[in-house]
Amino acid sequence: MDIKNLIAQMTLEEKASLLSGGDFWHTKAVERLGIPAVMVSDGPHGLRKQDQEGDHLGINDSIKAVCFPAACATAASFDKDMIRTMGEAIGDSCQHEQLAVVLGPAVNIKRSPLCGRNFEYFSEDPYLAGQMAAAYINGVQSRNVGTSIKHFAANSQEHRRMSSSSDADERTLREIYFPAFETAVKQAQPWTVMCSYNRLNGVFASENPWLLTDVLRKEWGFEGYVMSDWGAVSDRVAGVAAGLDLEMPASGGHNDRKIVEAVRAGKLDEKLVGQACERILNISFRYLENAKPETPWDQEAQHALSAQIAAECMVLLKNDDQILPLNKTDAVAFIGEFADKPRFQGGGSSHINAFKITSALQAAQGLPITYAPGYSTDGDSASDEQIAQAVAIARQAKVAVVFAGLPDAYESEGYDRTHMRLPDSHNKLISAVAAANPNTVVVLHNGSPVEMPWIDQVKGVLEAYLGGQAVGQATVQVLYGDVNPSGHLAESFPRKLSDNPSSLYYGGEGNRTEYREGVFVGYRYYDKKEMDVLFPFGHGLSYTSFAFSNLRLSQGGMKDTEKQTVTVTVKNTGSRPGKAVAQLYVGAVGGDIIRPVRELKGFEKVALAPGEEKDVTFTLDRRSFAVWNSEIHDWYVAGGQYVIEVGDSSRHLPLRTEITVSGTVELPRHYDVNSIFLDIMNDPKAMKVLQPYMANAMGGLSAQDEAQSDAAQEAISAEMGLAMMKYMPLRGMLSFNGEKITPDTIDALIKAMNEE
Repeated sequence: MDIKNLIAQMTLEEKASLLSGGDFWHTKAVERLGIPAVMVSDGPHGLRKQDQEGDHLGINDSIKAVCFPAACATAASFDKDMIRTMGEAIGDSCQHEQLAVVLGPAVNIKRSPLCGRNFEYFSEDPYLAGQMAAAYINGVQSRNVGTSIKHFAANSQEHRRMSSSSDADERTLREIYFPAFETAVKQAQPWTVMCSYNRLNGVFASENPWLLTDVLRKEWGFEGYVMSDWGAVSDRVAGVAAGLDLEMPASGGHNDRKIVEAVRAGKLDEKLVGQACERILNISFRYLENAKPETPWDQEAQHALSAQIAAECMVLLKNDDQILPLNKTDAVAFIGEFADKPRFQGGGSSHINAFKITSALQAAQGLPITYAPGYSTDGDSASDEQIAQAVAIARQAKVAVVFAGLPDAYESEGYDRTHMRLPDSHNKLISAVAAANPNTVVVLHNGSPVEMPWIDQVKGVLEAYLGGQAVGQATVQVLYGDVNPSGHLAESFPRKLSDNPSSLYYGGEGNRTEYREGVFVGYRYYDKKEMDVLFPFGHGLSYTSFAFSNLRLSQGGMKDTEKQTVTVTVKNTGSRPGKAVAQLYVGAVGGDIIRPVRELKGFEKVALAPGEEKDVTFTLDRRSFAVWNSEIHDWYVAGGQYVIEVGDSSRHLPLRTEITVSGTVELPRHYDVNSIFLDIMNDPKAMKVLQPYMANAMGGLSAQDEAQSDAAQEAISAEMGLAMMKYMPLRGMLSFNGEKITPDTIDALIKAMNEE
């Protein structure tokens, strides 16, 4: 299709019309030129296709579809191949349903456990979020269906989400809130990007040229089109100028007319309107020319796949006395209504109308199971009678399994949580059951961390997250050992909400939210503070055991322009087949830059038979060691020593080595009369210029001390004199040795140091 020629034939009104939706889910058609409308649909873990009376919050019914595990679960798999497979399945579904773009993945950082949409975000860590997003996108788009990575950018709260400004410094944005989008663009090139509702440092994302054009397109090389979140447009003309191509949903023609008026008034370049049309039509015709509505959609097969994926995602948090796996001949009590009616997804725009749901009770049919609801999900209550019944069957069982978590009303798009607690009814039930049976296991269905006041009363905790429509089947498979759990936490579980670094500022004041914790999000904060957590980032147990050994580097030192290969050996030292998640972290040794102790820079999931060992290889590059430098507006590697650690969580890293990295980028020098000796002495080139004058500077200090007290002078060592001098500015040389050093001397020194 010759898109440019097609646009050349369009009137200004027709071009403007293409820049907003035709209705809630369709782009506009231009019938005169044979341009059809295409349909987009919510995702990201299934299809929420609404043909009639579309809405954004999941109120109206959509087609029957397959609900895969939400991102809170899939990120815990640490399995890029698995999430790509899930993406391929969703892509097939889109082709069958004639959908051009599925809206997702959502990669906003989990700044706080309170965010109402954390269940559909991957992680608190930008590296993990980016890798999982790229794999998912590559899976979907391998089926010639587009994705819309969202929400760009810094959309980490629902409170005042359509008006609040996320205020963060450039380093924080670049190191924490941008990298998942950047990785996805560079490794997977999503067909579209969805901008967020919020302002970024005072400017709406939908009309932010730095965000949508300078960073996204010019720096990262994004080639598709940018669409708005539904209703995110404030000033449509400013949006077109900034790089917002498609406004969704329909605007009733009002904003189309504003675009036409702005062009005719000379306030908007018509070339920008045509450019937006070209971007939109390129994507629409990419789908249309590869549409395959005959693609089969085997929902039963995808249900089975959903169960397989859910099992891979579950995280075994605690397993005292190897209480799990359960024995299929033992009497087991299933307690909690979630065992019968599982909570498997969050509320809002990603809500899937699942064609089938498998509960744990259904999956456990034929096993010696007794059941008591324990609480009611309607009203989140637990009567004395319900708890008494639960306690009674718990006493008769070898093991009691309590299914608990967060009800639908606790987590949804549109509002944030106000606390980290489970419902009182769930906590009360768990404590009562644990008191009746010391062999108690808790299965959690939740999309974000929760407090666990009963953690010392139970022997086992299995984090099932929101595992999709087949979560009950997967839970039973893991509980009974048919599947060895291999999930690892993609987020830290603090002991209490106030431990979280954003807790003092989250939500903000009025329409302003300051990201005052900077780069210290999640484990970056807890590790820097040496703070105890309930469960650390990356944590996950198995029914077998693994050993990490033989850490080796491809080279002992490296320049920041080179790559480094890190290889470790992972061995299954237990008696069951299992999957280990090898995690590599990098941290700087010393230095003047305030930075986290360690940061995830590589991970691999590896399947091992009992006794089997395999080598796992990671590749590190410049970005693995770099921080964002706001002075040069670029990534910067400070030369020096770095630590490389490998293990299976951020708090269990048995392998450690150091490497010398040489930086090749020099920061600009801005020495002046107020520059202190310490900074100059840490700069070898500047110090070379200053060295001949050091003796005079030291002599000036010594002379002053001698005049004050001969006895004191005798006690001053050379080390003490240097300590006194290092905080002195260059202008101090005049005060202490004005006869030998003049203002002209200092000016010449400064000029030479800045030019060196």
